Amino acid sequence: MIPEIFWLSLALSASLLASFPYVLNRIAVRGLGGTIANPAPDDAPLAAWAQRAQRAHANAIENLAVFAPAVLAVVALHRENEATAAACATYVGARLLHYLVYTWGIPGLRTAAFLMGWGATAVLIARTLGAL
Repeated sequence: MIPEIFWLSLALSASLLASFPYVLNRIAVRGLGGTIANPAPDDAPLAAWAQRAQRAHANAIENLAVFAPAVLAVVALHRENEATAAACATYVGARLLHYLVYTWGIPGLRTAAFLMGWGATAVLIARTLGAL
Protein backbone atom coordinates (compact mmCIF):
# COMPACT_ATOMS: atom_id res chain seq x y z
CA MET A 1 0.00 0.00 0.00
CA ILE A 2 1.37 3.41 -0.87
CA PRO A 3 1.84 5.77 2.10
CA GLU A 4 -0.81 8.29 1.02
CA ILE A 5 -3.51 5.61 0.92
CA PHE A 6 -2.32 4.19 4.25
CA TRP A 7 -2.64 7.61 5.90
CA LEU A 8 -6.00 8.24 4.23
CA SER A 9 -7.20 4.90 5.63
CA LEU A 10 -6.08 5.96 9.11
CA ALA A 11 -7.83 9.33 8.74
CA LEU A 12 -11.03 7.57 7.68
CA SER A 13 -10.76 5.12 10.59
CA ALA A 14 -10.18 7.90 13.11
CA SER A 15 -13.17 9.81 11.75
CA LEU A 16 -15.30 6.69 12.00
CA LEU A 17 -14.31 6.08 15.63
CA ALA A 18 -14.46 9.69 16.80
CA SER A 19 -18.19 9.55 17.50
CA PHE A 20 -17.94 6.80 20.12
CA PRO A 21 -16.87 8.92 23.12
CA TYR A 22 -19.74 11.38 22.81
CA VAL A 23 -22.25 8.65 22.00
CA LEU A 24 -21.19 6.85 25.18
CA ASN A 25 -21.78 10.10 27.09
CA ARG A 26 -25.19 10.40 25.45
CA ILE A 27 -26.04 6.87 26.64
CA ALA A 28 -24.85 7.76 30.15
CA VAL A 29 -26.90 10.99 30.21
CA ARG A 30 -30.06 9.98 28.35
CA GLY A 31 -30.07 6.19 28.54
CA LEU A 32 -30.10 3.86 25.56
CA GLY A 33 -33.71 4.71 24.69
CA GLY A 34 -33.02 8.44 24.77
CA THR A 35 -29.90 7.94 22.66
CA ILE A 36 -31.69 6.15 19.84
CA ALA A 37 -34.79 8.37 19.97
CA ASN A 38 -35.21 11.44 17.81
CA PRO A 39 -33.68 14.56 19.40
CA ALA A 40 -36.08 16.67 21.43
CA PRO A 41 -35.76 20.24 22.77
CA ASP A 42 -35.99 19.02 26.35
CA ASP A 43 -33.20 16.40 26.04
CA ALA A 44 -30.69 16.47 28.88
CA PRO A 45 -27.53 18.19 27.67
CA LEU A 46 -24.36 16.20 27.14
CA ALA A 47 -21.28 16.90 29.23
CA ALA A 48 -19.29 19.91 28.02
CA TRP A 49 -16.41 17.69 26.87
CA ALA A 50 -18.85 15.52 24.89
CA GLN A 51 -20.33 18.57 23.17
CA ARG A 52 -16.80 19.65 22.21
CA ALA A 53 -16.01 16.12 20.98
CA GLN A 54 -19.12 16.22 18.81
CA ARG A 55 -18.03 19.55 17.29
CA ALA A 56 -14.48 18.23 16.80
CA HIS A 57 -15.89 15.20 15.00
CA ALA A 58 -18.02 17.41 12.74
CA ASN A 59 -14.96 19.52 11.98
CA ALA A 60 -12.98 16.37 11.14
CA ILE A 61 -15.65 15.26 8.67
CA GLU A 62 -15.72 18.71 7.07
CA ASN A 63 -11.95 18.65 6.60
CA LEU A 64 -11.96 15.05 5.39
CA ALA A 65 -14.19 16.20 2.53
CA VAL A 66 -11.21 18.17 1.20
CA PHE A 67 -8.32 15.95 2.35
CA ALA A 68 -9.61 12.66 0.92
CA PRO A 69 -10.16 13.91 -2.65
CA ALA A 70 -6.78 15.67 -2.52
CA VAL A 71 -5.08 12.40 -1.59
CA LEU A 72 -6.95 10.50 -4.27
CA ALA A 73 -6.09 13.13 -6.88
CA VAL A 74 -2.38 12.97 -5.99
CA VAL A 75 -2.46 9.18 -6.32
CA ALA A 76 -4.56 9.15 -9.51
CA LEU A 77 -2.18 11.61 -11.16
CA HIS A 78 0.87 9.63 -9.94
CA ARG A 79 2.25 12.74 -8.22
CA GLU A 80 2.92 11.09 -4.88
CA ASN A 81 6.38 11.63 -3.41
CA GLU A 82 8.04 12.04 -0.01
CA ALA A 83 6.41 15.44 0.49
CA THR A 84 2.90 14.12 -0.14
CA ALA A 85 3.49 11.12 2.14
CA ALA A 86 4.75 13.49 4.86
CA ALA A 87 1.78 15.79 4.30
CA CYS A 88 -0.63 12.88 4.75
CA ALA A 89 1.11 11.75 7.95
CA THR A 90 1.08 15.34 9.22
CA TYR A 91 -2.62 15.66 8.45
CA VAL A 92 -3.50 12.53 10.42
CA GLY A 93 -1.38 13.59 13.40
CA ALA A 94 -2.77 17.12 13.31
CA ARG A 95 -6.37 15.91 13.13
CA LEU A 96 -5.88 13.50 16.03
CA LEU A 97 -4.31 16.30 18.06
CA HIS A 98 -7.15 18.63 17.03
CA TYR A 99 -9.78 16.15 18.22
CA LEU A 100 -8.07 15.66 21.57
CA VAL A 101 -7.35 19.30 22.37
CA TYR A 102 -10.80 20.39 21.17
CA THR A 103 -12.39 17.76 23.41
CA TRP A 104 -10.18 18.84 26.33
CA GLY A 105 -11.02 22.50 25.69
CA ILE A 106 -7.54 23.86 24.80
CA PRO A 107 -8.32 26.63 22.26
CA GLY A 108 -4.85 27.88 21.19
CA LEU A 109 -3.46 24.43 20.55
CA ARG A 110 -6.71 23.50 18.81
CA THR A 111 -6.18 26.28 16.29
CA ALA A 112 -2.53 25.31 15.74
CA ALA A 113 -3.53 21.70 15.10
CA PHE A 114 -6.24 22.81 12.67
CA LEU A 115 -3.76 24.96 10.75
CA MET A 116 -1.27 22.08 10.56
CA GLY A 117 -3.93 19.88 8.95
CA TRP A 118 -4.98 22.70 6.65
CA GLY A 119 -1.38 23.22 5.54
CA ALA A 120 -0.90 19.52 4.91
CA THR A 121 -3.98 19.49 2.69
CA ALA A 122 -2.70 22.59 0.87
CA VAL A 123 0.54 20.73 0.09
CA LEU A 124 -1.46 17.91 -1.50
CA ILE A 125 -3.52 20.32 -3.59
CA ALA A 126 -0.41 22.19 -4.68
CA ARG A 127 1.22 18.90 -5.71
CA THR A 128 -1.92 17.94 -7.65
CA LEU A 129 -1.70 21.22 -9.52
CA GLY A 130 1.99 20.67 -10.23
CA ALA A 131 3.13 23.57 -8.04
CA LEU A 132 5.43 21.40 -5.90
